[in-house]
Amino acid sequence: MVTTVAHVYPWDVVGDPAAVDRIASLGVDAVALAASYHTVRAATPFHPSRRMVDARHAAFYLPVREEAWRGKRLVPATPSWMEGDDSYGSAAEALRAAGLPVYAWTVLTHSSRLGDAHPDVAVRNAFGDLYPYALCPANDDVVEYARTLVSEVLELGRPDGIVLEACGPLGFFHGGHHEKTDGADWSAVQQKLLSLCFCGACVRRYDDPEGLRALVRAGVDNAVTTVEEALGERAASVRDVRTGLSRALRRDLVGLIRSTSPGTRIAAHATADPWGTGPFATVAGGVDADVDVLTLTCWPGVDASLPAIRALRAEADVRTAAYVLALPPKPADGDELLKEWLAYAEAGVQEFHLYHAGLASAARLDALRHAITGLNHSLR
Repeated sequence: MVTTVAHVYPWDVVGDPAAVDRIASLGVDAVALAASYHTVRAATPFHPSRRMVDARHAAFYLPVREEAWRGKRLVPATPSWMEGDDSYGSAAEALRAAGLPVYAWTVLTHSSRLGDAHPDVAVRNAFGDLYPYALCPANDDVVEYARTLVSEVLELGRPDGIVLEACGPLGFFHGGHHEKTDGADWSAVQQKLLSLCFCGACVRRYDDPEGLRALVRAGVDNAVTTVEEALGERAASVRDVRTGLSRALRRDLVGLIRSTSPGTRIAAHATADPWGTGPFATVAGGVDADVDVLTLTCWPGVDASLPAIRALRAEADVRTAAYVLALPPKPADGDELLKEWLAYAEAGVQEFHLYHAGLASAARLDALRHAITGLNHSLR
């Protein structure tokens, strides 16, 4: 049975009496509502009192309780751009009142605010460059932060499901404000090499870290065609370190969820790429956790996404969801969206996570509505 899930922010719902009906009219089965989210400037095209939200730093949209975070080094910020300390709760209540299950969309290791304040727990590349937005889960403080975030989401938010985004280390991609890196023309392989972390905790996991650093630097500057070409005989051991970090964090957090809230549905953003970093953490070598669904990004379109779907399904026998885009550069064309989604369904996708019901214009919401109706008609 196909399932559709619309992604929204709390500010899309809070203060807009028409928002819930507008989202429900799409025909989705559930809503993924941001509970913990990174810096963003977001349009609010339908809100009665504004047209923009400037979320200036990563924030937690549930109460940041002193008793839960006491003694912990990494503590999330509250969003000064929202009224009250529980905008997630207010939005979730309104959505549930309309019969929509709510999944807590929880971003884990993406916080420039915390990376700026605590650079020792942020990803550092082989050249020594710091990625302050990218918290590295090789550090115990980061794991503790992620565990506390998830615990508080479960206890305070009581979600029907939870979406774990960035459940592993981030890297070069998905980073800076006013990004100005495209002109370097770094290939996907060079970006993966630039994503390998050399923070203090990661360095202790490598044999001969200085030798490895030299290999990575040379691979970036010599434009190698594969990560394996750059790392040579070191590739397998480094891959095990990198995939192990994501696997350990996923196993820890999913175990926590299952033990404290066994009925909560768990979706994890994922990729089969062993060198994958970012919002979609690698599951290469095995998921090793009792998740209900693995969600992979299909934003690049059919040609790039079908091989990724096949690779993920070969790696893990878990229900597969496609994270699909309804925003630019996609056209506001329901037939085109439906055609793309049906190609993913034919490849084995059983769920569609839609980005984004709050950012989309009226024409794009119409396109989403048309595609969801067509998908339900074709697959149910």
